[in-house]
Amino acid sequence: MVLKRRLWLRAAVTLVLALCACFLLFALHGSVLSLLCSATVKTAQTFLPTAALTRAPTQPDADPATTAPPTETARTEPSAASSKSPDAGFTKTPDDIQARIDAAKAAAKSDVPGGKILARTYEDDGATDRIGSVRVKNTNATKPDLKALLNRPADLAVNRAQPTVLIFHTHTTETYQLLDRAFYSKDFATRSNDSGQNMVRVGDAICESLEKAGYRVLHDTQIHDAKYNGAYERSRAAVQKYLKQYPSLQITLDIHRDAIQLKDGTKIKPVAEIQGKKAAQVMIISGCQEDGNKVTDFPDWSQNLTFALQLQQQMETDFPGLTRPLFFCGRRYNMHLTHCSLLIEVGSDANTLEEAVFSGACIGTSLAHLMKTYETEDTK
Repeated sequence: MVLKRRLWLRAAVTLVLALCACFLLFALHGSVLSLLCSATVKTAQTFLPTAALTRAPTQPDADPATTAPPTETARTEPSAASSKSPDAGFTKTPDDIQARIDAAKAAAKSDVPGGKILARTYEDDGATDRIGSVRVKNTNATKPDLKALLNRPADLAVNRAQPTVLIFHTHTTETYQLLDRAFYSKDFATRSNDSGQNMVRVGDAICESLEKAGYRVLHDTQIHDAKYNGAYERSRAAVQKYLKQYPSLQITLDIHRDAIQLKDGTKIKPVAEIQGKKAAQVMIISGCQEDGNKVTDFPDWSQNLTFALQLQQQMETDFPGLTRPLFFCGRRYNMHLTHCSLLIEVGSDANTLEEAVFSGACIGTSLAHLMKTYETEDTK
């Protein structure tokens, strides 16, 4: 009995001394710590019951920079934990927007109300299909296997050294409110050539997030809707020039804003709370070609839908509640130009510029996370 007590006492003293040495050498060199800890375990195993030290084997962490692009069977729902969180200043109001808000407040005393603004958060509204966090409003006769499309690889290979993304605006002059209030001014202009308040400013926010993540992006800031009719033809010509000049471009995003108004003149603003801050809800639009819908030259529409589904899934993983149901419609717009071309509506004309720009930053962040999964060793 005395011998057993001595053995236990010797083991305890040995273990304490070894652990103290581990902590002391931690500041000196990690490899020394590793060797010493191994010695500690072996010493303890000599005196203590084996079961007391048993632990489950650990798996090495996968290096996200060398993760292969998804395959037909390997693609899974993105993990929010694996996505790099935005920095502490992510929700801060940009200085240029704050200056506009301050100026608008100073002039607000003379504003005459033109109608009400009603905030609304869209969840499953109108959705015909749901796969996890992905909700789709399908207005087509075509009923694709959305789960299969979501889980297959998009036609995308990202090279950080070359521009992969083009941001443009068919309706460049679409604009937003400056003040967050329950009404809009009677003289509120829904369109403006001011790039600091129209869709260009939202596009800038998307670009900034992508560039911060290390991706090269192009931003077409031309006004294509000086005359409303023919805007899509003009933006198409511009995109085609970019694609010819930069063959590495694969993702083209046409950034718009919606306009939702009730019969009594009330404007609806789609809004979500993201990290404690108001954001304009985002609606991704993807088109379809089918018999009878008059859409032509769009045979590869399912490629675009795959990309749309994956982008919405990533956005909902990073920023739950940010998106409205994906609108899958019988339209083409300019989505036939690449296999990763989409039209995205950022809020409505009842949202504030601050809300829309914040959403732009969120879009860019999620797009960067998605693009990272499509990097390969030979495209970095």
